[in-house]
Amino acid sequence: METSNETQFSKFLLLGFSEEPGMQPLIFGLFLSMYLITVFGNLLIILAISTDPNLHTPMYFFLANLSFVDICFTSTTIPKMLVNIRTQSKVITYAGCITQIYFFILFAVMDVFLLSVMAYDRFVAICHPLHYTIIMNPRLCGLLVLVSWVMCVLNSLLQSLMMLRLSFCTHLHIPHFFCELNQMLQLACSDTFLNNVVMYLAAVLLAGGPFIGILYSYSKIVSSIRGISSAQGKCKAFSTCASHLSVVSLFYCTMLGVYLSSAATQSSRSSATASVMYTVVTPMLNPFIYSLRNKDMKRALKAFFGKETLTWPIVIRLKKCL
Repeated sequence: METSNETQFSKFLLLGFSEEPGMQPLIFGLFLSMYLITVFGNLLIILAISTDPNLHTPMYFFLANLSFVDICFTSTTIPKMLVNIRTQSKVITYAGCITQIYFFILFAVMDVFLLSVMAYDRFVAICHPLHYTIIMNPRLCGLLVLVSWVMCVLNSLLQSLMMLRLSFCTHLHIPHFFCELNQMLQLACSDTFLNNVVMYLAAVLLAGGPFIGILYSYSKIVSSIRGISSAQGKCKAFSTCASHLSVVSLFYCTMLGVYLSSAATQSSRSSATASVMYTVVTPMLNPFIYSLRNKDMKRALKAFFGKETLTWPIVIRLKKCL
């Protein structure tokens, strides 16, 4: 097959979910709604945590970071898809595709790292409550987040730079709503063996490693909760990690579901539909899980909206006095 070495001039076509014109307004409205809910929901979590001094703890520090990453994660893919539907164009440039791959991998892996760090935080809080403030000090919390960011940036940079060594034919069709790494490798005209090795190795180390850490943390948490004599104490201990456990289960179960559905159907379009679960639905549901299952977050959100509603009468009275 004759290939083009000038990949910088290549353009890719994102086929999305459906090519039927009648379905485009429905898809646009659905994804616009989910995107706005995701952004505003996670933004409310960040604002509630930043304005409430009672939530300035390691657990909510990590939660604020998770909400920020979720906003960035969905913003990497959804706005481009909405613009393409609105302009009736499926085109994405080669540079835009590489950029999308870089940020998608960056925020996806950062999500995994933050979930594992939050599991460690719950492990220390339940298994070592007397030493919690000493172990989870601000310096360690900041260091955990910083190291996570550095590792994610290096991994994304490696994956993106390795994409640059590949050559692509012109007018390529991507059966997805964003430039997914595996789909791009399948469309490459050159040898992708090294890219596949690095991709799967990174998946095992950077996704499997934190997952093992989460399982270990919760195995210790369960054994510690079982050692509590009173039923009230068990419920109180479990309630502190129920929200995080729900988010972890949702994130990993949807990713596993996407993998199994892709392996079973061998259809790229079905894989794109299934990937919506962890790229869009999970970040959208995270604020609801943490706000509905967490009493502190409920109180903080009520206080936040209470302050917002109280500011208007105060401003009006000041204007009258002036």
